[in-house]
Amino acid sequence: VPFASAALLVSLIGGFTAVLGPAFVADQGIDYNNTTWISLALAMSSAACAPILGKLGDVLGRRTTLLLGIVIFAAGNVLTAVATSLIFMLAARFIVGIGTAAISPIVMAYIVTEYPQEETGKAFGLYMLISSGAVVVGPTCGGLIMNAAGWRVMMWVCVALCVVVFLICTFSIKKTAFEKKSMAGFDKPGAALVVVFFSLFLCIPSFGQNIGWSSTAFIAAAAVALVALFILVMVEKKAKSPIMNGKFMARKEFVLPVLILFLTQGLMMANMTNVIVFVRYTQPDNVIISSFAISIMYIGMSLGSVIIGPVADKKEPKTVLTFSLVLTAIGCALMYLFKADSSVAIFAASLGILGFGLGGNATIFMKVALSGLSSEVAGSGTGTYGLFRDISAPFGVAVFVPMFANGVTANIAKYASGGMEEGAATVKAAISSIQTLTLVELGCIVVGIILVRMLPRIYQKKEA
Repeated sequence: VPFASAALLVSLIGGFTAVLGPAFVADQGIDYNNTTWISLALAMSSAACAPILGKLGDVLGRRTTLLLGIVIFAAGNVLTAVATSLIFMLAARFIVGIGTAAISPIVMAYIVTEYPQEETGKAFGLYMLISSGAVVVGPTCGGLIMNAAGWRVMMWVCVALCVVVFLICTFSIKKTAFEKKSMAGFDKPGAALVVVFFSLFLCIPSFGQNIGWSSTAFIAAAAVALVALFILVMVEKKAKSPIMNGKFMARKEFVLPVLILFLTQGLMMANMTNVIVFVRYTQPDNVIISSFAISIMYIGMSLGSVIIGPVADKKEPKTVLTFSLVLTAIGCALMYLFKADSSVAIFAASLGILGFGLGGNATIFMKVALSGLSSEVAGSGTGTYGLFRDISAPFGVAVFVPMFANGVTANIAKYASGGMEEGAATVKAAISSIQTLTLVELGCIVVGIILVRMLPRIYQKKEA
């Protein structure tokens, strides 16, 4: 109950605050593109700090770290509620991300260490259901509160939820015989370098797209990131207890799921955005798909996590993963059939089937990548996996959204230069670009399936 409550808190407030960025920039009278930096501030800290705070959980204990994470999470939401400038808001969202980075690895570590291996698929499926389900209802609830009383009141509701969950966790998590370890040997240089490198890693695509690939800011960020990565590798090789555990990360059970994550899970946010943009190009008056795209995708993910995920407790995970990736491919392939007059049904089918496959994938990836973790390094391991999981979606968005948008722009110019009327050129360009994107994504999924077949068996044959 307490760990499920903590997972629900992070996801529900994440859904609530999906409407925060546009509301804040409108309130402050600043450019709409600043919503990118508000989202990025949260993503940077929640991803980059996950392995550090997961490692801290191994040192301080699960109960202490979870309660500390909820306090930081609540503080960030308090600061968000009183933010009066963009810089203030960015700092507040960064602090919220730190709290998220403390909570999520602890919840996953609880599953890894407290459930037997043959039940972790079911447990991770429940975790994904809570996460995805909360994101479905969160934006609607947040929007209703914001429309009725404003975005600041919505944030104070989030703070109240933090207080409730903190009390639940305080009184329901039993104090165990965990022996607190000394912070003297904690890998502080590694922690600092992890934050620097992975924060910049997430910033680089946004800098390139919004400021320019040849801009000073982009070149400087890329250069500092490369230097930080080089130093990080050197430091972690010498550390007695590194933040980024090379032995854990070097396993095929970890490396292959992470590679597949980047090839496939990034499609989630990218395709949701691209479908909405496609509809705006071809059917400007159709607002239905824009309104329901998020819900359709996340409902599919919720169902996939609880229907496909637990199957991996009974059947070999890589067999089940192959099936869920085929479903992902079907969802992508339907995009090739998009036309100027396509109905809402085909858009919903594409996003729903894609979400269903992705929900199953995400659940089983956690089961495979975190298999065999001991309780001593559970926090560090789940935090490290959480880092790569959290940056896979921004990576997909950074690659596939510009690929589609730039393709449309280039095709419009090509068709218009041939004498085609602007409206017809726009529609034809959108269709051509979405078909090209579909073929690229299907190629990525095929590579993902090949990598799945290379995974080692989790369950050994009975005769063995």
